[in-house]
Amino acid sequence: MQFPNDDNGELLAEIAAAGVDLTQMQNIDFYILFEQADDAKRFISAIGKDELAPKTQLQQCPDTGVWEVITTVTMVPMHELLSQTEQYLESIANGYEGYGDGWGLMASEE
Repeated sequence: MQFPNDDNGELLAEIAAAGVDLTQMQNIDFYILFEQADDAKRFISAIGKDELAPKTQLQQCPDTGVWEVITTVTMVPMHELLSQTEQYLESIANGYEGYGDGWGLMASEE
């Protein structure tokens, strides 16, 4: 499988090399960071109304104090779709002083 030469393409290549079937639906976690808990909570409220991302969780990094919202989206992890979803979530987060910090995929064990 060929992937574009960018951060998302490199991550997809690593995931594929680890044996994850990228043609199947996967739970993808998108990470959005906030300096203030109130901003993170407002983002969660806004994104919670969106059918794309109904599952979110909030946690604070014990080392930096930064608040992290993890938004889980179930999708087939295609490069273009991942990039578009990442941009979409970041565009909403920007309105609440948040910024994207990438995405990850936890492969289910069968």
